[in-house]
Amino acid sequence: MDTFDYSAIGQRIKVLRKRKGLSQTELANIMGKSLRTLQKYETGEIEISIAVVNQLADILDTTPTFLLGYEADTAPIRSLADVMGFLFKLEQVTGVKFDIDVKRPPRSKDWKCSITFNGKADTDFNTDMCLFLEDWENERAALRSYQSTVKAYKKWQNQALAYYSASAVECVEPEDISEEERIERRNAYMSEHHDGGEN
Repeated sequence: MDTFDYSAIGQRIKVLRKRKGLSQTELANIMGKSLRTLQKYETGEIEISIAVVNQLADILDTTPTFLLGYEADTAPIRSLADVMGFLFKLEQVTGVKFDIDVKRPPRSKDWKCSITFNGKADTDFNTDMCLFLEDWENERAALRSYQSTVKAYKKWQNQALAYYSASAVECVEPEDISEEERIERRNAYMSEHHDGGEN
């Protein structure tokens, strides 16, 4: 979790602790930590693990994302264009590679489109994407089957966002190349993918 401002996290812990009417000693005891450790959390002297952030969020009646300063709802979705705009942005994230699979009649009985992430691809974040999506489907299934509650589902969402908020990504626009370079790259691509380059 090296991308966080620990002094800001500590300040939020301090404010919420005081709002709950807890002294540092009381909060440290509830957490099973030493007073000095809690003091270091509040001053930002030491890194706070996600497990501790989750524990503090429960005790202080807040969310892990708030404690970390992550703003999950900075751009509300108001139209289908907002959803599509997000997908265009996803394409620019380095370290994430996805494929779009389209199945439609007459070649397929159904009309289905999906975005897939290969968890074994040589990328920085595809494994994380697969782990997240697997967990998400399990949580959604538990909610749909009434095995879980909306409150538990929202808590899981916040914990997942808090966990991955430390994984900074970079976005890069597609490279604008000359027509000659485009044709050269197209020929190389066709040679690799259609002339026996893929076996």
